[in-house]
This record gives sequence, structure tokens and C-alpha cells, in this order.
Amino acid sequence: MILATADVTILGAGVFGLSIAFCAAQRGARVRVIDPNGVAQGASGGLVGALAPHTPDLWLPKKQFQLESLLLAREFWPEVERISGLPTGYANHGRLQPINEERLIALALSRIGDAETNWGDAAVWEVISASKAGPWAPPSATGQLVRDTLSAHIHPRQATKALGQAVLELGGVITAAGARQGAIVDARGWRGLVELSQVLGTEIGNGVKGQAALLDLARPGAAQLFAEGLHVVPHLDGTVAIGSTSERYFKSPDQTDGQLDDLIAKAKRLFPELRCA
Repeated sequence: MILATADVTILGAGVFGLSIAFCAAQRGARVRVIDPNGVAQGASGGLVGALAPHTPDLWLPKKQFQLESLLLAREFWPEVERISGLPTGYANHGRLQPINEERLIALALSRIGDAETNWGDAAVWEVISASKAGPWAPPSATGQLVRDTLSAHIHPRQATKALGQAVLELGGVITAAGARQGAIVDARGWRGLVELSQVLGTEIGNGVKGQAALLDLARPGAAQLFAEGLHVVPHLDGTVAIGSTSERYFKSPDQTDGQLDDLIAKAKRLFPELRCA
């Protein structure tokens, strides 16, 4: 489809750019998305997709914004699937986290009231026995886990491709090059941040590389797990994603792969269910 003129031009066909394009197109705007690499070719082509909230205590505007975003996701992603006809991997199956110190049990219990106050009826924060969770659970030194029902997950690569198709279904255009017309939204990820920093003469952001692994293990419908900084996400397509590293080295695509090897080893040490995957 050729779009003669655009009301909105979005630079970048990742999850941010395409989400904006999707919402603008739903409201009747003529949308052009420009990305020389195509849909989901950057960070949005990743694997993990953990949508996890902050703790419900010490409430502040950022936590309120995050709460509203997570609740909006419950309607947003199914609508993307309906319009695109493609899966996004979205599921609201909650999260399990270990409580590894006795002194932290009281803190976790105190947050139950905070969740009731700040999350309302939308989600639950509770402390449960690890034995109640069964084999799909992080190991806990105290035998106790935090379970929340606000956490959700998507499959980033699938979700971004579904967004792209939804934009096309709504009459938008995704192209490798084109005129920048109307309102301009720069959503090019770390490359865009670097360029904007150069233009403005001050650093406004930079890139962080995150490596993740995808395991051939089917646990659809299970909660995501989080322990020692490691996310374990059971996707709906019969895979489990683990991640991720946090790196600022971009010069070589594989020079830091040893960090990913260490991450996989850590995941299999922490989570017995992953050891044969």
C-alpha cells in the first residue's frame, strides 16, 4: 500500500514505534512507519518478555503508571491479536519469587495490605508455601514464596510482528524508507538515542545489550519465575525463555557469549525443571 501523505511518521518498527502506530491508526490517523531493517529486528525481536511490576509498597507516580500499563495490557494485546490474526504470546499467569531470608518474610507479608490498597481488586500479592507451588517454582531457603497475579508476559518477537500486521490491517504503512510527514515520533531504540544525544549535545540515553536463551520445554500456563536477577518465562508456544545479561559491549556479536553460557548454567542450577531442557 502506498500512503500519499501521513499524519504521523514513526521512526522504528519495534514494540514502542508500532504500539504508537497501532493506537494512532485506531484513532483514524494516516500512519507511516519507517525502519530500514523491518519489524522486530532490534531489541523487540527478543525472547524474554517478562511484564513484572515493582513491589506494591512505598507507592509513587512511577508505580501507578506501571500498574495502569499492566492493566491496560490485559485488553491491549488481545485486541492486537484480534485485528492481526497473529499470536502475541500475552498471558497474565503471575509470578513466583523465593523468600530466602527469614527476616524478609515479615516484609513480604506486610506488602499484602499495600497491594490491597494500591492494586485494589486488580491483582493479588500473597505469601505461599513453596510446597504449594509444586515442582515449577524457584528454590526457597525459607520454604516460602511471593506470588503475585499482576505479572504477565508476552513473546516479544511474536507480539511485535503481530503489532506490525495490525498496523497494516488498519491502513498504515511500514516501509524501509519514505518521507517524514506530519507528527514525527522517534522510536529507533538505542541508535536513535545516540543520534538524538549528538544532535542535542547531551547524553539522553544509550544502549544495553541483553542476551537470553530459549529452551525447548513446554510449560504453557505456568507462572513466570524470578530469582537472583534471573527471569524464567514459560511461553505459550511450548518454549521457556531465560534471561538476561546486561551488557554495554556492542562491537562484536559474539565476544561476550560466555556471559550467556554462565546465565544458562545459573538457570539450570537454580531451577531443577530446566536441567534436562
